[in-house]
Amino acid sequence: MAELKNHGVCGTKRSASDETEAIKFDPKKSMAMVPSLLEDPAAAIANTRHEFGEHGGVNMSIEASATFTVMEPETMRRMFAGELGPDRDFFIYSRHFNPTVLNLSRQMAALEGTAAAYCTSSGMSAICAVLLQLLASGDHVVASRTLYGGTHALLAHFLPRTSNITTSFVDIGDLEEVEKEIVEGKTKVLYFEAVSNPTLAVANIPELCRIGHAKGLTVVVDNTFTPMVLSPARLGADVVVHSISKFISGGADIIAGAVCGPSKLVNSMMDLRQGSLMLLGPTMNAKVAFELSERIPHLSLRMKEHCRRAAEFAKRMKKAGLKVIYPGLPDHPQHQLMKSLVNSEYGFGGMLCLDMGTEEKANKLMNILQNTTQFGFMAVSLGYYETLMSCSGSSTSSEMNREEKELAGISPGLIRMSVGYIGTLEQKWSQFEKAIAKVDGLVKS
Repeated sequence: MAELKNHGVCGTKRSASDETEAIKFDPKKSMAMVPSLLEDPAAAIANTRHEFGEHGGVNMSIEASATFTVMEPETMRRMFAGELGPDRDFFIYSRHFNPTVLNLSRQMAALEGTAAAYCTSSGMSAICAVLLQLLASGDHVVASRTLYGGTHALLAHFLPRTSNITTSFVDIGDLEEVEKEIVEGKTKVLYFEAVSNPTLAVANIPELCRIGHAKGLTVVVDNTFTPMVLSPARLGADVVVHSISKFISGGADIIAGAVCGPSKLVNSMMDLRQGSLMLLGPTMNAKVAFELSERIPHLSLRMKEHCRRAAEFAKRMKKAGLKVIYPGLPDHPQHQLMKSLVNSEYGFGGMLCLDMGTEEKANKLMNILQNTTQFGFMAVSLGYYETLMSCSGSSTSSEMNREEKELAGISPGLIRMSVGYIGTLEQKWSQFEKAIAKVDGLVKS
């Protein structure tokens, strides 16, 4: 678990006296240290505790140990009893807590403005752990009908089969429908993506949170598409989940996830007897955590450029007569809503969609963009410095059947594009224009 309280910039080793004087962790104390709800995410990250290396290095040391020693036998009993913990630099085993992973978790909590966070081995492990902690057999979820394919499959197929947990999928933009589907005493979670994958529909986070909280629900928001751009917890969400593999990593070389939320929830997920994270063990490797912690400080710079280029490309694609979907365009259905929710200076996100009408035309364009003009790569995932393109219906949303895709607004020719920032903007636009000139019968807006 990550605490936002300031322990100072320089850590010191524990002594035997530290062990006897340490007190049990009180999560209420950390709540007072949560950054202002209005604080810029970059400012919040800059205010987190900086870990120096063991020998004074400006970068922290990697704690690669799986297990940790204690100075006195009684200490181990007290740690397992919950009397001593990572908030006082007491560690048992790296599946529980690891100092390097804990530092990354602090950064993630600051990024999302939550009291705590825990980093996991993948985005799906973070989502699964949250839902399994919040839900029990017979419980019900109300979720957006437009979700990442893996999340949809988890809610539609896996959880009903294994845990008797059911989900009603709704148009998350229809607030009346959302409220209508909530079953008093049974519905426990409202789940949606801040900006939907892949259709880029924008959720009215404050209103959805108002509805959920009025009915006693826990509101869980996936913010993978819009780190820095949107801050769901600052807008009222209880829990924010991430696939860190995407924009936060930025290198398309790491699989990782995060749960950001209240201390009480994260503590419960790490409980020795009942915690989903503790018992399922989606542990992040300390070396991965180190890599990621070195990238978060420049996330704001990367996101600004992703967003700037996506906005400019979307505008030019629209002018060229293409059917483009981007929240930053005035004709996007939720443009004004997103404009009212975004953090200043971060734009409208680094994702855009082109609807080519048919899968055949989508594939033809992507083939030319990659293999002829070198505009980008045909690959799933997002947040890379190169532009990544995929036909969502036959790739990242392939877990959904035809009817589910139609309801979600995923057309057969929808190209999801994660706009990169390598090269110059004009260079990349020229490559795109050359590709478009080679495709006949373009779908016009």
